Amino acid sequence: MRTTVPSVRTLVLILVLSVSTLRSFSQSIITGNGKFEIGAGIGPMFFLGDLGGNYGKGTTFIKDVNLPLTKMAFGAYVSYHPTEWLGFRLAINKGKLEGYDSLIVDKGGDEYFRKNRNLQFQSNLLEGYLAAEIYPSVFLEQYDGLQGKFRPYGVIGIGAFHFNPQGKYYDPSGRSSWVDLQPLHLEGQGFDEYPDRPNYSLTQIEIPMGGGFKYYIKENMYVGMEVLFRKTFTDYIDDVSKDYIDPILFDKYLTPAQAVMAKQLFNRQGFIPGNTQTRQNVVGEQRGNPKNNDNFFSTILRFGWRLNQDDPGLHQMRCPSFY
Repeated sequence: MRTTVPSVRTLVLILVLSVSTLRSFSQSIITGNGKFEIGAGIGPMFFLGDLGGNYGKGTTFIKDVNLPLTKMAFGAYVSYHPTEWLGFRLAINKGKLEGYDSLIVDKGGDEYFRKNRNLQFQSNLLEGYLAAEIYPSVFLEQYDGLQGKFRPYGVIGIGAFHFNPQGKYYDPSGRSSWVDLQPLHLEGQGFDEYPDRPNYSLTQIEIPMGGGFKYYIKENMYVGMEVLFRKTFTDYIDDVSKDYIDPILFDKYLTPAQAVMAKQLFNRQGFIPGNTQTRQNVVGEQRGNPKNNDNFFSTILRFGWRLNQDDPGLHQMRCPSFY
Protein backbone atom coordinates (compact mmCIF):
# COMPACT_ATOMS: atom_id res chain seq x y z
CA MET A 1 0.00 0.00 0.00
CA ARG A 2 2.79 2.42 0.85
CA THR A 3 4.33 2.02 -2.59
CA THR A 4 1.11 3.33 -4.20
CA VAL A 5 1.00 6.59 -2.28
CA PRO A 6 3.69 8.41 -4.33
CA SER A 7 1.97 7.29 -7.50
CA VAL A 8 -1.38 8.65 -6.35
CA ARG A 9 0.21 11.93 -5.29
CA THR A 10 1.98 12.21 -8.62
CA LEU A 11 -1.26 11.54 -10.50
CA VAL A 12 -3.12 14.15 -8.46
CA LEU A 13 -0.33 16.68 -9.04
CA ILE A 14 -0.41 16.00 -12.78
CA LEU A 15 -4.20 16.44 -12.87
CA VAL A 16 -4.01 19.72 -10.91
CA LEU A 17 -1.29 21.08 -13.17
CA SER A 18 -3.20 19.99 -16.28
CA VAL A 19 -6.43 21.66 -15.15
CA SER A 20 -4.52 24.80 -14.19
CA THR A 21 -2.75 24.87 -17.56
CA LEU A 22 -5.99 24.37 -19.50
CA ARG A 23 -7.70 27.07 -17.48
CA SER A 24 -4.88 29.53 -18.13
CA PHE A 25 -4.82 28.65 -21.81
CA SER A 26 -8.60 29.08 -22.13
CA GLN A 27 -8.46 32.42 -20.36
CA SER A 28 -5.64 33.51 -22.69
CA ILE A 29 -7.72 32.64 -25.75
CA ILE A 30 -10.73 34.57 -24.46
CA THR A 31 -9.05 37.74 -23.24
CA GLY A 32 -5.70 37.69 -25.00
CA ASN A 33 -3.55 38.24 -21.88
CA GLY A 34 -3.87 42.02 -22.08
CA LYS A 35 -4.00 42.17 -25.86
CA PHE A 36 -7.60 43.39 -25.85
CA GLU A 37 -8.85 46.76 -24.60
CA ILE A 38 -12.33 48.14 -24.19
CA GLY A 39 -13.18 51.75 -23.52
CA ALA A 40 -15.48 54.72 -23.84
CA GLY A 41 -15.05 58.38 -24.67
CA ILE A 42 -16.80 61.71 -24.33
CA GLY A 43 -15.96 65.15 -25.68
CA PRO A 44 -16.93 68.02 -28.01
CA MET A 45 -17.39 67.54 -31.76
CA PHE A 46 -16.79 70.44 -34.17
CA PHE A 47 -17.98 71.13 -37.73
CA LEU A 48 -15.80 72.60 -40.49
CA GLY A 49 -17.78 73.41 -43.64
CA ASP A 50 -19.60 76.05 -45.65
CA LEU A 51 -21.93 77.29 -42.91
CA GLY A 52 -20.92 79.31 -39.90
CA GLY A 53 -17.36 80.35 -39.18
CA ASN A 54 -15.75 83.57 -38.07
CA TYR A 55 -14.36 86.80 -39.56
CA GLY A 56 -12.39 86.82 -42.77
CA LYS A 57 -12.48 84.35 -45.61
CA GLY A 58 -14.12 81.04 -44.78
CA THR A 59 -11.73 78.11 -44.30
CA THR A 60 -11.80 74.47 -43.25
CA PHE A 61 -9.41 75.19 -40.39
CA ILE A 62 -9.95 75.51 -36.64
CA LYS A 63 -10.30 79.30 -37.02
CA ASP A 64 -13.85 78.83 -38.24
CA VAL A 65 -15.06 76.71 -35.32
CA ASN A 66 -18.19 78.19 -33.70
CA LEU A 67 -17.74 77.33 -30.03
CA PRO A 68 -21.33 78.30 -29.02
CA LEU A 69 -22.58 75.43 -31.23
CA THR A 70 -20.34 72.81 -29.61
CA LYS A 71 -22.15 69.57 -28.81
CA MET A 72 -20.84 66.56 -26.90
CA ALA A 73 -20.11 63.28 -28.66
CA PHE A 74 -20.14 59.86 -27.03
CA GLY A 75 -18.54 56.62 -28.14
CA ALA A 76 -17.21 53.17 -27.33
CA TYR A 77 -14.41 51.10 -28.76
CA VAL A 78 -12.51 47.82 -28.60
CA SER A 79 -8.82 47.50 -29.49
CA TYR A 80 -6.53 44.57 -30.20
CA HIS A 81 -2.77 44.85 -29.61
CA PRO A 82 -0.71 42.17 -31.36
CA THR A 83 2.33 44.01 -29.95
CA GLU A 84 2.72 46.89 -27.51
CA TRP A 85 3.64 49.41 -30.22
CA LEU A 86 0.72 48.60 -32.52
CA GLY A 87 -3.03 48.37 -31.99
CA PHE A 88 -6.14 48.02 -34.11
CA ARG A 89 -9.28 49.85 -33.00
CA LEU A 90 -12.93 49.31 -33.88
CA ALA A 91 -15.03 52.27 -32.71
CA ILE A 92 -18.53 53.72 -32.87
CA ASN A 93 -19.42 57.32 -31.99
CA LYS A 94 -22.56 59.43 -31.86
CA GLY A 95 -22.61 63.22 -32.02
CA LYS A 96 -24.21 66.32 -33.50
CA LEU A 97 -23.00 68.99 -35.92
CA GLU A 98 -24.38 72.50 -36.44
CA GLY A 99 -23.62 75.62 -38.46
CA TYR A 100 -25.21 79.10 -38.29
CA ASP A 101 -24.25 82.00 -40.51
CA SER A 102 -26.05 84.29 -38.07
CA LEU A 103 -23.28 83.72 -35.47
CA ILE A 104 -20.59 85.23 -37.70
CA VAL A 105 -19.25 88.55 -36.40
CA ASP A 106 -19.36 90.98 -39.31
CA LYS A 107 -16.25 93.19 -39.36
CA GLY A 108 -16.83 94.47 -42.90
CA GLY A 109 -14.50 91.95 -44.54
CA ASP A 110 -14.83 88.71 -46.49
CA GLU A 111 -17.19 87.33 -43.86
CA TYR A 112 -19.99 89.68 -45.03
CA PHE A 113 -21.09 87.27 -47.78
CA ARG A 114 -21.56 84.39 -45.34
CA LYS A 115 -23.22 86.57 -42.71
CA ASN A 116 -25.67 87.93 -45.29
CA ARG A 117 -26.35 84.42 -46.64
CA ASN A 118 -28.03 83.63 -43.29
CA LEU A 119 -28.24 79.84 -43.75
CA GLN A 120 -28.29 77.30 -40.93
CA PHE A 121 -28.28 73.55 -40.37
CA GLN A 122 -28.09 70.84 -37.76
CA SER A 123 -27.43 67.13 -38.16
CA ASN A 124 -27.17 64.12 -35.89
CA LEU A 125 -24.19 61.98 -36.78
CA LEU A 126 -23.38 58.30 -36.26
CA GLU A 127 -19.99 56.91 -37.28
CA GLY A 128 -18.05 53.68 -37.17
CA TYR A 129 -14.43 53.17 -38.15
CA LEU A 130 -11.45 50.81 -38.05
CA ALA A 131 -8.08 52.39 -37.30
CA ALA A 132 -4.47 51.56 -36.54
CA GLU A 133 -2.80 52.98 -33.41
CA ILE A 134 0.99 53.44 -33.37
CA TYR A 135 2.91 53.94 -30.09
CA PRO A 136 6.50 55.03 -30.91
CA SER A 137 7.51 55.63 -27.28
CA VAL A 138 7.24 51.91 -26.50
CA PHE A 139 10.74 51.42 -27.90
CA LEU A 140 12.11 53.86 -25.32
CA GLU A 141 10.45 52.37 -22.22
CA GLN A 142 12.83 51.22 -19.47
CA TYR A 143 10.74 48.80 -17.37
CA ASP A 144 8.00 46.20 -17.64
CA GLY A 145 4.40 46.80 -16.70
CA LEU A 146 2.06 49.62 -17.58
CA GLN A 147 1.17 51.46 -14.37
CA GLY A 148 2.51 55.01 -14.39
CA LYS A 149 3.41 54.98 -18.06
CA PHE A 150 2.61 57.85 -20.43
CA ARG A 151 2.15 56.73 -24.04
CA PRO A 152 1.60 59.18 -26.91
CA TYR A 153 0.28 57.69 -30.14
CA GLY A 154 -0.88 58.42 -33.67
CA VAL A 155 -3.99 56.98 -35.28
CA ILE A 156 -5.29 56.64 -38.85
CA GLY A 157 -8.04 54.53 -40.37
CA ILE A 158 -11.11 54.32 -42.53
CA GLY A 159 -14.78 54.41 -41.67
CA ALA A 160 -18.28 55.51 -42.58
CA PHE A 161 -20.72 57.98 -41.08
CA HIS A 162 -24.43 58.69 -41.43
CA PHE A 163 -25.83 62.23 -41.25
CA ASN A 164 -29.09 64.03 -42.05
CA PRO A 165 -28.96 67.84 -42.43
CA GLN A 166 -31.99 69.77 -41.24
CA GLY A 167 -33.03 73.41 -41.52
CA LYS A 168 -35.42 75.47 -39.41
CA TYR A 169 -38.66 76.15 -41.27
CA TYR A 170 -41.24 78.74 -40.17
CA ASP A 171 -44.85 78.10 -41.11
CA PRO A 172 -47.27 81.01 -41.91
CA SER A 173 -48.22 81.28 -38.23
CA GLY A 174 -44.58 81.79 -37.24
CA ARG A 175 -44.11 78.40 -35.59
CA SER A 176 -40.77 76.76 -36.33
CA SER A 177 -39.79 73.15 -36.90
CA TRP A 178 -36.68 71.34 -38.13
CA VAL A 179 -37.19 69.68 -41.53
CA ASP A 180 -34.95 67.34 -43.53
CA LEU A 181 -33.10 69.19 -46.27
CA GLN A 182 -31.94 66.41 -48.57
CA PRO A 183 -35.49 65.60 -49.88
CA LEU A 184 -35.95 69.31 -50.79
CA HIS A 185 -33.08 69.33 -53.34
CA LEU A 186 -32.23 72.95 -52.48
CA GLU A 187 -29.41 73.15 -55.03
CA GLY A 188 -31.20 71.16 -57.74
CA GLN A 189 -29.65 67.78 -56.90
CA GLY A 190 -31.25 65.21 -59.19
CA PHE A 191 -33.06 67.82 -61.36
CA ASP A 192 -32.78 67.42 -65.13
CA GLU A 193 -31.61 71.02 -65.41
CA TYR A 194 -28.52 70.17 -63.31
CA PRO A 195 -27.11 66.85 -64.59
CA ASP A 196 -23.82 67.53 -62.80
CA ARG A 197 -25.58 67.55 -59.39
CA PRO A 198 -26.66 64.02 -58.45
CA ASN A 199 -28.59 63.55 -55.25
CA TYR A 200 -26.13 62.90 -52.41
CA SER A 201 -26.13 59.93 -50.07
CA LEU A 202 -26.64 60.39 -46.34
CA THR A 203 -24.01 57.72 -45.65
CA GLN A 204 -20.44 58.62 -46.60
CA ILE A 205 -16.85 57.38 -46.28
CA GLU A 206 -14.40 59.08 -43.93
CA ILE A 207 -10.71 58.89 -43.10
CA PRO A 208 -10.13 59.47 -39.37
CA MET A 209 -6.65 60.66 -38.42
CA GLY A 210 -5.11 62.26 -35.39
CA GLY A 211 -3.29 61.52 -32.17
CA GLY A 212 -3.45 61.47 -28.43
CA PHE A 213 -1.96 59.96 -25.30
CA LYS A 214 -2.70 57.37 -22.65
CA TYR A 215 -1.72 57.43 -18.98
CA TYR A 216 -2.01 54.15 -17.12
CA ILE A 217 -3.31 54.73 -13.60
CA LYS A 218 -3.28 50.96 -13.05
CA GLU A 219 -1.85 47.99 -14.90
CA ASN A 220 -5.22 47.43 -16.54
CA MET A 221 -6.74 50.95 -16.55
CA TYR A 222 -5.88 54.21 -18.30
CA VAL A 223 -7.19 57.67 -19.06
CA GLY A 224 -6.30 59.66 -22.13
CA MET A 225 -7.04 62.51 -24.50
CA GLU A 226 -7.37 62.34 -28.26
CA VAL A 227 -7.93 64.78 -31.14
CA LEU A 228 -9.40 63.02 -34.17
CA PHE A 229 -9.96 64.76 -37.51
CA ARG A 230 -12.29 63.24 -40.13
CA LYS A 231 -11.55 63.85 -43.76
CA THR A 232 -14.73 63.31 -45.77
CA PHE A 233 -15.58 63.09 -49.46
CA THR A 234 -18.81 65.08 -49.47
CA ASP A 235 -19.61 68.79 -49.43
CA TYR A 236 -23.19 68.28 -48.30
CA ILE A 237 -23.01 67.61 -44.57
CA ASP A 238 -24.56 71.10 -44.23
CA ASP A 239 -26.54 70.76 -47.52
CA VAL A 240 -24.62 73.69 -49.03
CA SER A 241 -22.09 73.43 -51.86
CA LYS A 242 -22.74 75.24 -55.17
CA ASP A 243 -24.95 78.14 -56.37
CA TYR A 244 -28.58 79.24 -56.13
CA ILE A 245 -31.09 77.71 -58.55
CA ASP A 246 -34.33 79.12 -59.97
CA PRO A 247 -37.00 78.53 -57.27
CA ILE A 248 -39.63 77.81 -59.95
CA LEU A 249 -38.02 74.37 -60.29
CA PHE A 250 -39.25 73.43 -56.83
CA ASP A 251 -42.84 73.58 -58.13
CA LYS A 252 -41.85 71.26 -60.97
CA TYR A 253 -40.18 68.52 -58.95
CA LEU A 254 -41.58 68.72 -55.41
CA THR A 255 -44.97 68.41 -53.79
CA PRO A 256 -46.74 71.73 -53.04
CA ALA A 257 -45.91 71.43 -49.33
CA GLN A 258 -42.25 70.66 -50.06
CA ALA A 259 -42.01 73.50 -52.59
CA VAL A 260 -43.17 76.01 -49.96
CA MET A 261 -40.49 74.83 -47.55
CA ALA A 262 -37.77 74.75 -50.22
CA LYS A 263 -38.45 78.31 -51.37
CA GLN A 264 -37.98 79.57 -47.83
CA LEU A 265 -34.92 77.46 -46.98
CA PHE A 266 -32.83 77.66 -50.15
CA ASN A 267 -32.44 81.45 -49.86
CA ARG A 268 -32.57 83.11 -46.44
CA GLN A 269 -30.98 86.43 -47.32
CA GLY A 270 -33.04 89.07 -45.53
CA PHE A 271 -35.49 86.43 -44.30
CA ILE A 272 -37.75 87.47 -41.42
CA PRO A 273 -40.11 84.84 -39.91
CA GLY A 274 -43.70 85.61 -40.87
CA ASN A 275 -42.67 88.02 -43.64
CA THR A 276 -43.83 86.72 -47.05
CA GLN A 277 -42.24 89.54 -49.03
CA THR A 278 -40.30 88.31 -52.08
CA ARG A 279 -36.57 88.26 -51.46
CA GLN A 280 -33.75 89.25 -53.79
CA ASN A 281 -33.26 87.25 -57.00
CA VAL A 282 -30.03 85.30 -56.49
CA VAL A 283 -30.25 82.70 -59.29
CA GLY A 284 -26.76 81.63 -60.36
CA GLU A 285 -25.00 83.40 -57.49
CA GLN A 286 -22.62 81.57 -55.18
CA ARG A 287 -24.26 79.70 -52.31
CA GLY A 288 -21.37 77.54 -51.12
CA ASN A 289 -17.81 76.61 -52.00
CA PRO A 290 -17.59 73.34 -53.98
CA LYS A 291 -13.77 73.41 -53.90
CA ASN A 292 -13.65 72.25 -50.26
CA ASN A 293 -15.44 69.24 -48.79
CA ASP A 294 -16.98 69.40 -45.33
CA ASN A 295 -15.02 67.91 -42.42
CA PHE A 296 -15.35 67.56 -38.67
CA PHE A 297 -13.19 66.70 -35.69
CA SER A 298 -13.53 65.84 -32.02
CA THR A 299 -11.54 66.19 -28.81
CA ILE A 300 -12.27 63.14 -26.72
CA LEU A 301 -11.52 62.22 -23.10
CA ARG A 302 -11.01 58.44 -23.12
CA PHE A 303 -11.30 55.79 -20.40
CA GLY A 304 -10.03 52.29 -21.14
CA TRP A 305 -9.38 48.89 -19.61
CA ARG A 306 -7.00 46.10 -20.60
CA LEU A 307 -8.62 42.70 -20.28
CA ASN A 308 -6.70 40.10 -18.23
CA GLN A 309 -3.63 42.33 -18.02
CA ASP A 310 -0.92 40.71 -15.91
CA ASP A 311 0.81 42.70 -13.15
CA PRO A 312 4.59 41.98 -13.21
CA GLY A 313 4.86 43.01 -9.57
CA LEU A 314 2.40 40.36 -8.45
CA HIS A 315 4.35 37.63 -10.22
CA GLN A 316 7.44 38.55 -8.25
CA MET A 317 5.64 38.37 -4.89
CA ARG A 318 3.78 35.11 -5.41
CA CYS A 319 5.04 31.65 -4.50
CA PRO A 320 7.21 30.17 -7.29
CA SER A 321 5.45 26.81 -6.93
CA PHE A 322 2.46 28.27 -8.73
CA TYR A 323 4.41 29.83 -11.64
